Amino acid sequence: MASGDNEDGEDGEDGEDGEDAAPAGAGSRDPRTLAKLVQGTNIHEETLLATDYLNHLNEIIMLLGMIPSMPECLEDAHAWEPKTSVQHFRDSSFADKDLAVFAYENAPERYRLPFESTIAHINDLAAEGIADIEKVLETGEQGRIDDTVATISRNMQKFIDVASAIIHGDVRTMDQAEIDGIMTN
Repeated sequence: MASGDNEDGEDGEDGEDGEDAAPAGAGSRDPRTLAKLVQGTNIHEETLLATDYLNHLNEIIMLLGMIPSMPECLEDAHAWEPKTSVQHFRDSSFADKDLAVFAYENAPERYRLPFESTIAHINDLAAEGIADIEKVLETGEQGRIDDTVATISRNMQKFIDVASAIIHGDVRTMDQAEIDGIMTN
């Protein structure tokens, strides 16, 4: 395996010296070693995914939820941008952010891939939701605004619940019919 390649054959992030960027003491990619490294953090020992990432997603739900009473929050919702888990932790002040990035890059595919797919759906819902809310705000009909925001927030929360379950070791994801049902609400 070449330097910078992870066990899935994908390029990882290299440090300045050309070695994999990993926190001190994280020399092994053995799942048991990684599990020991993340003990005592909010990084799940089996999935190697961190719950702190959900804060980024909950932020947009919170912003959307404020729009019915504070329409100016639409501007903040527009400013919110999707981030991958790696981007989130690199930009954060999370104490274990380097470990969270390293763990994520080494997370087993059976968790990471459904997690990424779920996050993509949340990001799609956020973008579509912001556009829908913008349109309904133009009507000035408070009842429609309230209902639209509530539906979008509820649908996004369903996906966040799935993402949280994946973080905690549940590989059950939504089937296509469930996804289609939410995405067309």
